[in-house]
Amino acid sequence: MGGLHRGHSELIQTATRCYPKNASSVLVSIFVNPLQFGPEEDFDSYPRDLDQDCEIARQANAQAIWVPPITEIFPNGPDSHFKLKAPSQLQQHLCGASRKGHFDGVATVICRLLKLVQPQVLVLGEKDWQQFIIVRNLIKDLGLPVRLVGVPTVRDHDGLAYSSRNSYLSKVLRQKALALPQSLQKAAKEIELGREINLNKIKSDLKQAGLKVEYLERVDPLSLEPVKTAQSISLLAAAVKCGATRLIDHTFLMNRKPIVAIDGPAGAGKSTVTKAFAKKLGLLYLDTGAMYRAVTWLILKKKIDPENKEAISRVLTNLKLDLNHSQTGSQNVIINGNNVSEAIRSPEITSLVSQIATKGPVREALTTQQKALGLRGGLVAEGRDIGSAVFPDAELKVFLTASPSERARRRANDLKEKGFKVPDLITLEKQIEERDKIDSSREISPLKEAEGAVRLITDGLSVQGVVNILVELFRSKVPEEVWPTPQTN
Repeated sequence: MGGLHRGHSELIQTATRCYPKNASSVLVSIFVNPLQFGPEEDFDSYPRDLDQDCEIARQANAQAIWVPPITEIFPNGPDSHFKLKAPSQLQQHLCGASRKGHFDGVATVICRLLKLVQPQVLVLGEKDWQQFIIVRNLIKDLGLPVRLVGVPTVRDHDGLAYSSRNSYLSKVLRQKALALPQSLQKAAKEIELGREINLNKIKSDLKQAGLKVEYLERVDPLSLEPVKTAQSISLLAAAVKCGATRLIDHTFLMNRKPIVAIDGPAGAGKSTVTKAFAKKLGLLYLDTGAMYRAVTWLILKKKIDPENKEAISRVLTNLKLDLNHSQTGSQNVIINGNNVSEAIRSPEITSLVSQIATKGPVREALTTQQKALGLRGGLVAEGRDIGSAVFPDAELKVFLTASPSERARRRANDLKEKGFKVPDLITLEKQIEERDKIDSSREISPLKEAEGAVRLITDGLSVQGVVNILVELFRSKVPEEVWPTPQTN
């Protein structure tokens, strides 16, 4: 809406990094939307300095600026056009509770903007999180052909979130305003340390700092409904008056970092896409399949009968299993000091790993180790029961699969690349179907879709295509502000 600042510069610079290769420009739209101002709000006095806005946009490498008059957006005036109604559920709390009609006005003008400009990517700040969620639902519900990209809240050197309305603040009022981000960050730290927070105490602290609290609420980031039980990520949002200036801010409360669980049958390409997805988002890759293969290798090495549970339990006592990455970026699997990274991919291991994985002592030992690795989060794990048994509270659960014929083709290519003998495709397909049957019918942690998992069929998709879908699914659950995408040159 104009009054551009460093937060807007970050939106423009993000757009220059993420727009599709066939896009020709990054367009900045500036439009002070009358539909989202209430009768006693600051539409007439809202900061407007077009020359300064143009210079900021130019320095941020925008290719074009569009400053349409109201008559171009709403010919014959706003009252002569249809207006959208944002879902009431998304407006019952936070700003929506007091600013009646505000988000209806936002939704109406955003929809109009997208129809007129027809961009491929829309870049919005996450500072007004409620607005971001409403726009994201608008795009999804109406099937608008645009990809939404969020940018974390940008803050000034003193911690105050950039806002056009900050220009209203005197030096004295700005000092008072700092109590808002400081209180929110203190609350986030308390949750991180495993302690609970008292909303009434935070409100009291804000009042003592000279701020008038309009609301302070802890809500689910996606539904915007009040949080009734503890969850890994929640949103603590506030609106205050600092003098006559209304300020909003928020923080995400996290008792651990995000977890992604990717389940699916053998040969569906889980390992390949999970590695690429983890690298794309800077998540730790937890290859549980490699862990089971390593234990299978150990049992074979020790010449233990796979049906002898007591012998298996003994060999797993004081087990030392480590996953790390070599200097070239490939994964090393080390068990009891032995690097078995290549050996565990042999056909012999492949044929026995499902049988070994069903053994109680094996599952108990490895599940315990996997859960311990997940206590802090910040990882993506793949296997056959990760979302259902190991990380049922993962932020994103995906069941990644492909048809038996597609998986047979991939398996043949993999064996050929590794120098192993390649059976015919019909034989491989039958082996895969038999393995699926064993994995799905075993008593302990059978292969199945976890509750709430997204089913993703990868037939006909490239690895990059699957990774792109996973990134979109991740961002539908986890904001950039919670887990920023690593910037690559």
